Amino acid sequence: MSKHVIIMEFPWGRDKDPRVPLGHASLISTLECSSNISYSSLIYPVNEANESLTEQIITEINHISEEYLDVDIAIGVYVWAEDIIQNLLDAIRNIGFTGRIILGGPQITYSGPGLETIYPDADIFVRGYGELALLSILQNKKIPIPGVHYAGELDLCQQTSVDLEILPSPWLNGVISLEEQKFIRWETQRGCPFRCGFCQHKEAGKRLKKTEFDGTRVFKEIDLFCNSDVKEIAILDPIFNAGSKSIPILKRFIENQFKGNISLQCRAEMCSDEFLETAAELDVKLEFGLQTIHKNEGRAVGRTNNMRRVNEVFDKLKQEELYHEVSIIFGLPNQTLASFIETVEWCLDKSIPVIKAFPLMLLRGTDIEQRKDEWNLIESNESMPTVIQSDTFSYSEWLEMFRISEALKKTESNHPKSIEQLLEISKHVQIDYERFRPNTNLVLKQNQLQPIEIEV
Repeated sequence: MSKHVIIMEFPWGRDKDPRVPLGHASLISTLECSSNISYSSLIYPVNEANESLTEQIITEINHISEEYLDVDIAIGVYVWAEDIIQNLLDAIRNIGFTGRIILGGPQITYSGPGLETIYPDADIFVRGYGELALLSILQNKKIPIPGVHYAGELDLCQQTSVDLEILPSPWLNGVISLEEQKFIRWETQRGCPFRCGFCQHKEAGKRLKKTEFDGTRVFKEIDLFCNSDVKEIAILDPIFNAGSKSIPILKRFIENQFKGNISLQCRAEMCSDEFLETAAELDVKLEFGLQTIHKNEGRAVGRTNNMRRVNEVFDKLKQEELYHEVSIIFGLPNQTLASFIETVEWCLDKSIPVIKAFPLMLLRGTDIEQRKDEWNLIESNESMPTVIQSDTFSYSEWLEMFRISEALKKTESNHPKSIEQLLEISKHVQIDYERFRPNTNLVLKQNQLQPIEIEV
């Protein structure tokens, strides 16, 4: 008997994004390898949601359930959609849906035991990358699947095992259309070799057989992008220049005479001269997660920087005239208002074109989330909470850090030369809390929020 699955996702949508998120498309591409599985794909950008969202989704589920006899629902759970999904799961069961509800995504991957308590309406949980696990679940294979937990059974808290080299490409098989799509998000590898305490990348990669996608696939995708008039590519790799093929990938774009912009998330200490000189032949934006210049703050979150090497790399960036951005965090353990200002001042002194300051979030299952009591980290009371106070900074000092973040946002690509000038600007800006959380109260025009469907 054929199995039908409703694959549902609530991305944080951006204006330029493709209609289908990359992770969602990868799931679909894998399911298409099975002839006895059909699917409906529903995508609702969470930051465009309105009060009728649950009602819209329930209508879609009822419609699909009337058409197919054996229906499951699979949902990717992210921190920004946690509240919406909790309400939705209850509503799905209240309409009498008896199929299995399968949950995956970061909120599941980084949860310890007790998932049934957090999501009492769900039946199956997938920790880690879900492509092959979801395929096996839907094929009703009776063998245990590492990383898959069934409600009510012993939870081993394992991660899925996936070989990236065998996953089909959603680009090459057309699941993601490049027609009139000038901006795309792309990946060449998964997982991260570092252990930053605030980040959710490291654990999901523990059981990866390969951390990089097959080179033939990657180069074919590059050729496709270059022949499809793509103008802007954001590479999602946690640290692009940690990959063994980072330089060959850049050279492939050069061979294709690619004239568009490529955004790369990089680690400064891993930027070799060859990497920077190769990148300089393209229109690139190098993004560096510096977070802090202070060793005691870096040690607390497992993210120390070799500042001598970082200084050398940033001097080289200036020499090669490579556009770059730096992100830092406010609200870190051991951080003070004064130390945060010193980190910002260092960035200004290095003439970094764009400095972005983000509030610390205690993401589920991360080291910092589990150790928050050590520093008396206090969070805001909202669906995407941020740290707003600790034993080294008060709430009022956190607000000052937030205003500095707003001043940096206001002056992007034109930051003042001195910290004194920036602090003066920060005194006159308003804090926009919605910058870092979804605005689920947004009122939309009629029919603006409709599910994006992919025809089978």
